[in-house]
Amino acid sequence: MSIQLIIILLYLLATIGIGLYARKKSVSSDAFHGVGLGVLMCVAAGTGEWLGGTSTTGVSEYGYMFGVSGAWYTIANGIGVMVLGLFFAKLYRSLDTVTVPGVLGSFVGQQARTIASILLIFVMIAVGTAQIIAAGTLGVTVLGLNFTISVIALGIGFIIYTLAGGMTAVGYTNIMHLCAMYGGVFFAVMYVISGAGGFQQVHQQLPASYFSFTTIGMPKVSSWLIASILGACTAQAGIQPILAAKDVHVAKKSAIITAFVVAPFGIFTAFLGMVAKIKFDALANAKLALPTLLMNLPPIIGGIVLSTILAAILSTVSPIILACGTMFTKDIYQKLINPSATDTQMLKISRLTTGLAGVICILLALILYGSTAILDIVYFAYTLRGSLFVVLLFAIYWKKTSTKGTVWAMLLTAFTGFLWILFKKITGHYPIHPMLTETYISVIVAFISTLMLSTFFPEDHLSPKTR
Repeated sequence: MSIQLIIILLYLLATIGIGLYARKKSVSSDAFHGVGLGVLMCVAAGTGEWLGGTSTTGVSEYGYMFGVSGAWYTIANGIGVMVLGLFFAKLYRSLDTVTVPGVLGSFVGQQARTIASILLIFVMIAVGTAQIIAAGTLGVTVLGLNFTISVIALGIGFIIYTLAGGMTAVGYTNIMHLCAMYGGVFFAVMYVISGAGGFQQVHQQLPASYFSFTTIGMPKVSSWLIASILGACTAQAGIQPILAAKDVHVAKKSAIITAFVVAPFGIFTAFLGMVAKIKFDALANAKLALPTLLMNLPPIIGGIVLSTILAAILSTVSPIILACGTMFTKDIYQKLINPSATDTQMLKISRLTTGLAGVICILLALILYGSTAILDIVYFAYTLRGSLFVVLLFAIYWKKTSTKGTVWAMLLTAFTGFLWILFKKITGHYPIHPMLTETYISVIVAFISTLMLSTFFPEDHLSPKTR
């Protein structure tokens, strides 16, 4: 057994142990979903949504190809969370709900809440699946493990500790993950800089464009910014800790701190990709930048950095499956299936659906491994999340927004986004214009359809008090 694998297993066992320790604090359904959280717990749990596999291996890929401008991915996410904290945290907290569909339902009714919950559960499942595939792929390329074994071992681990402690486990383990992530990438950057002869040598061996924040292109940056701002305000896994904060002040403060924690992380991982460019200039696939770099580090150091990537993935997957269980339990089970459910029943359903979400992510990861379909699914999922925020903005700020208009707008937007991605999958290009991506068309359709359909179906406008 390699040293890297031993370090990874020890880290996974430590994570499970902390999750099991948190079990004693998840004795009610409210505690399981999160209640009365302080700033540290909110920040730790919230950052998991934004610092996942993409912020490590993905940003390193961009660093290999474009340089430090690849860090715009996490910078954009940080800006999105900042917008959430400054403009929406207080409003969301005032609505006495722990789900984003619950926020929407506060303005336009239960039917819209149900549809939004189903769509956002799909979004969470898609993102969770992509993260697990990333972890399994890393196990194959770096540790030489079988993909199925990697995914099942990781899956059992994160399901166990999430089911054991719920939001408390997510918060506790994510504190460890954050320390591992920042400590690991900082240590790796310092090591590779010293091995490359210092920062000055790195600077001299790469084109000047690699040290510019505009090299990746403003269209890409603007797309990330739009997707991050729209997505941050509807991302259940990132917003749930804020909704579970002990008061409005803690919610707003933790969102702002989370933004400052998330934003700079990509600079470190992009730099690792830049060093990989110096050492391995002829890689056939830039996605291999970080794995290749890790395989050429001393075993102990490589194992530590691998733990960093595992921490990033675990910090994302765990709150994602918890978010799925929370939305189903609060938005569908409690509101539609069993309104008189006891707390014991709620806790049981919460654990059941959270675990089921994890199992679905694992099965999809095994089925979709090696297929580009997962990328299409993730793009579609992000499109849904952003367009839902447009609908939510109408519900909050336009009093004529109706329940029927909202429901049909969400369904029409989802259908349009799906067709857009399917068309590109078949033809290789987007309909109408190459710049009109699934993100832009979905936002446009969400805006126009909510406006028009609420005008056509005005009979169910809610009263100002309900709003």
